[in-house]
Amino acid sequence: MRAREGDLIRTSDNVIFDVKGLVHPHDKIIAFPRYIPSREGQRRQSGNLYGKVYNLAERFQYLQRNAPQLIVADPVFGENLCEVPVSDVVDHYEPAKKLAALHKASHLAVLERKAVLLAETLKKTADVPWSNVGISGSILARLFTLQSDIDPIVYGAKNCRKANTALHNLLDDRESHFKRYATNELRQLFEFRSKDTIMSFEDFEKVEGRKAFQGKFEGVDYFVRFVKDWAEVGEKYGDVCFENVGYAKITGTVADDSEALFTPCTYHVEDVRVVEGPPMKPIEEVVSFRGRFCEQAQTGEGIVAQGKIERVTDTRSAREYYRLILGNKPQDYMVLSH
Repeated sequence: MRAREGDLIRTSDNVIFDVKGLVHPHDKIIAFPRYIPSREGQRRQSGNLYGKVYNLAERFQYLQRNAPQLIVADPVFGENLCEVPVSDVVDHYEPAKKLAALHKASHLAVLERKAVLLAETLKKTADVPWSNVGISGSILARLFTLQSDIDPIVYGAKNCRKANTALHNLLDDRESHFKRYATNELRQLFEFRSKDTIMSFEDFEKVEGRKAFQGKFEGVDYFVRFVKDWAEVGEKYGDVCFENVGYAKITGTVADDSEALFTPCTYHVEDVRVVEGPPMKPIEEVVSFRGRFCEQAQTGEGIVAQGKIERVTDTRSAREYYRLILGNKPQDYMVLSH
């Protein structure tokens, strides 16, 4: 079984997990609980009520109470992760298969209809194959509510870049169903995200307002995720090892943003200075497994970033360097330097 970023899996106890990243241990999947059985839940699937778990701290709290055996001190990634044995998985929800099914269905809910129309518009404008477009999130598990958003996903580096360009063009077209966030809508998004990512609204607005992969489609929030295809993932579990060496705040310049569009995203940085924390050198990358940090900065821009510092050892070449990883703590951030 191969699972990747954007997929969902359900275990025998009816917990639905969202899969993280593209590299996983043998016979396990790195994934975190997203929809959990709850008598007070507002979402229903096959007669079961579900609640939604949002931030990472809440997810770990749920695991500690209900499935502590899934919390693993991973020796390759160098941190505690939720790792679900493949043998525990009873359902595997795949975004591309879900979109194909919705596209053929004769009866759709309003949100599903809008999701299909969004995908059709994006596919046509970007000229990407149907097989490389999918629908993730609550629609994938059919656990959406009236307040749910649309979470399209595009696979393959070339397709992703074409789709991102298409989104910019669609947002600039006044006749399009795609609309950029207005200032008040960015404020609402800021208030939601600031629960687990702390920064000022001014910094938030500067970077979020120019992103094309998020906005409104026919009045519904959308967030497009860009994921590399399987053939483009050269790394296998254990090829690269990571060790937590502390927490730091850095300044630097983005030298290459070509990998910043994808989830996980990577910024190659230069002229790095450690402002607070262990003075590790060389810090070559800023990385995140969270979609909200995609396209946070562009090549040539100065940044200020704060997060966990990891020593990276590539066992294939015996090369060692450091990276800063965003998204594990609410204090983590990356903003443009003033």
